[in-house]
Amino acid sequence: ALVPMVMGFIWYHPKVVGTAWMKAAGMTEEKMKGANMGAIFALSFLFSIMLAMALLTMVIHQNHLYSVLMNEPGFADPNSEIGQYIASFMEKYGNNFRTFKHGALHGFLGALFFAFPILATNALFERKGWKYIWINTGYWVITVSIMGGILCAYNM
Repeated sequence: ALVPMVMGFIWYHPKVVGTAWMKAAGMTEEKMKGANMGAIFALSFLFSIMLAMALLTMVIHQNHLYSVLMNEPGFADPNSEIGQYIASFMEKYGNNFRTFKHGALHGFLGALFFAFPILATNALFERKGWKYIWINTGYWVITVSIMGGILCAYNM
């Protein structure tokens, strides 16, 4: 959940794309000074946690086994037939596709096919230009790729 905040500090820094973003967004220094930054950062962190939770299901394939089998009798009992099946499956396949690269790929695809259409649709109705869309989409594609890589490779 810290990745979006760290990436935001880097990506939107004036020496990276911050100045171009401010111009494309119609943002001024005066507007930025009037904000409650504590609330903005707290809510951003909460939203980052929510994003990480959703992304976890996208980047770790093994999570789907549990969602498919959760209504089976004996699911919660490790000694039941289904419990033993799950244990056997996870022992054999539990680490498949659990790399940073694989998680980053799913993060990239998720950002491209979820974040980009949402950001672009909103920006078009807000009458923002493509520069604004690409700056924000670039941030989310890179950020969600890194988040996906971390979640996939290092979450047990």
